[in-house]
Amino acid sequence: MQNNKKIFEKLISRTKIYLAIIFILLVIICVENTKMIFLSCIIFVSISLYSYYTTTKKRNEISETLQDLTLTADSAAKTSLINSPFPIVILEPDGNIVWKSSKFSIVFANTDISTYIEDISYELKNEEKNKDIEKQIEIDNKTYKVKGGYIKIKNKGRKNGNEYMIILYFIDDTENIKLQKEYKDSKTCVGIIMIDNYDETMQRLEASEKPMVTAEIDKKMYEWTSETKGVLIKSDRDRYVYLFEQRYLNDIKKDKFSILDKIKEIDIREKVQFTLSIAISNEGNTDKERYESALTAMDIVLGRGGDQAVIRENEIYKFFGGRAEEVEKRTKVKARVVAHALENLIKESKKVMIMGHTNPDMDAIGSCMGIYRLAKTLNKNAYIVNSDETPALDSFKQSLEKEPEYEDVIINKEVALENIDEDTLLVVVDTHRVNYVDTPELLEKTKKIVIIDHHRRVADYIENATLVFQEVYASSAAELVTELLQYTETNVDLKTIEAESLYAGIMMDTKNFTFKTGVRTFEAAAYLRRCGVDIIRVKKWFQSDLSSFTLIADIVKKAEIVLGEIAISIYDEQSKDTNLICAKAADELLTISNITASFVLGNLGDKICISGRSIGNINVQIILEKLGGGGHITLAGAQVEGMTIEETKQELINRINEYFSEIGD
Repeated sequence: MQNNKKIFEKLISRTKIYLAIIFILLVIICVENTKMIFLSCIIFVSISLYSYYTTTKKRNEISETLQDLTLTADSAAKTSLINSPFPIVILEPDGNIVWKSSKFSIVFANTDISTYIEDISYELKNEEKNKDIEKQIEIDNKTYKVKGGYIKIKNKGRKNGNEYMIILYFIDDTENIKLQKEYKDSKTCVGIIMIDNYDETMQRLEASEKPMVTAEIDKKMYEWTSETKGVLIKSDRDRYVYLFEQRYLNDIKKDKFSILDKIKEIDIREKVQFTLSIAISNEGNTDKERYESALTAMDIVLGRGGDQAVIRENEIYKFFGGRAEEVEKRTKVKARVVAHALENLIKESKKVMIMGHTNPDMDAIGSCMGIYRLAKTLNKNAYIVNSDETPALDSFKQSLEKEPEYEDVIINKEVALENIDEDTLLVVVDTHRVNYVDTPELLEKTKKIVIIDHHRRVADYIENATLVFQEVYASSAAELVTELLQYTETNVDLKTIEAESLYAGIMMDTKNFTFKTGVRTFEAAAYLRRCGVDIIRVKKWFQSDLSSFTLIADIVKKAEIVLGEIAISIYDEQSKDTNLICAKAADELLTISNITASFVLGNLGDKICISGRSIGNINVQIILEKLGGGGHITLAGAQVEGMTIEETKQELINRINEYFSEIGD
């Protein structure tokens, strides 16, 4: 009786169901027709005997397989395998359980294991027969590492004599996972905190006020870091080192670096806010490596204008804050130092190549012209790399064609790649992103790279630059180049067309000296004016024809207002000057009352371009960074691939809502 019970337990669950269904059907038939009772009994007995035969055969095949697996082992080893300390199960390829160890039955006695088994077998259907299986699953709040693979079972009924089965081992990995998590959570995260405008603000305070303000800053800093049980070390008057366990990193993310706003709440007599730059990293095997990683992240924060925080995790940067305008620096020492360094680099090089970003504008080309004149003044061969035909520069190029000197100065990508070598100085202006430069291949051809840019730094910046002059307070790259030209030891005599191109670059990025204009912007413009700038000719370079003006007016007319103050419009026609039209339309939308930000989407064929503008507290840079773009608080852009223009518009609206959700406004 006990043997029969064991044999019956070996019957496949699916077979039991089939037998039950057959039995019910035969009973129904017998009720309807009593003459079928005898025949029905014979049929049911026959089917039962056949099921018993096949089950016994399969059990014997499994036993033979287990014997084959332990052919060289003694009987004790065979018993150990069958009575394994961890659960073992053997399945048919369709997920049907054929055999399970006693440990398997005990561990999963109160669990509906069939659901997990079906999921595993479904995933294994397309796996190679000779490939080992290893995956992790959660069962009853425990984590199991499932290992195993396909095995062959001798089957004399088949032509090839073999049949595949699946053997799985369930190893309880719960404690190991907990230990790994605890180890990860206990790792140290290193942060660096800097007060952005410490010197400038402290100079405005009375001597008696300075200790009180400093104490208030320290108090808020220590209170914030104590929430994560971290250690805060003041390494300098305006710099702190912050150490804490990684388990608190998610709490800091949820808090969204509230310390950024708390520091701004400090009330000082001059009504000038203190702002912080914070960089945190968990990358590296040692605290020193994590500190160096945090330093790299801090460079990005400062390059973006400060007043924000960044977390570097798994080589990904996540930014928080950054809603305040950049503060114009009072000192010009850095410009003087960079000017001398740039001059020396040009002298040490055989030739100079200058390039801006793809689809260059007047700021990019004007900056190139300024650096070109510096290189020529130092008697070096210099070239401007421009591979794109940009309609926005047509008027300027017509004026440039009248100057014989520049006939062979502007070269395309192919010519540049043929002539560049390791002794060539490559100057990149108006961008610092690897994928935004005119010809990215040039970055790999030389060891000497100079970057002059005014955009907020992003994660994919050019890392191997020899000299970087990136000041986000500046209105334009042309303003920075103009400053450098004034501080070189060699007297640079700008030609009129060069001075006008630099002036046009400043004029374009400031929207006729309206946006992002500081004292030094006007100083640069005044210097260029003394160099002979014809303002009327510069103005003509920006003129639009009647058809373009009408088109822009139509784009403005179709604008949709989002959240009461943000205008979004679409230009769905493909044309060579789509970028220019979108930028002008975005500017025009800001002339409408109550509109504080505008976005215009344009169709470039293989991608969608977005021009963003702002005159209020809305940071269009942060919004468009979420779509892979960048720029400034008041002026930014992006290009999106793989979506239609309507899908891009909806994604933009989602990102705008996400932005307002993050800042809690």
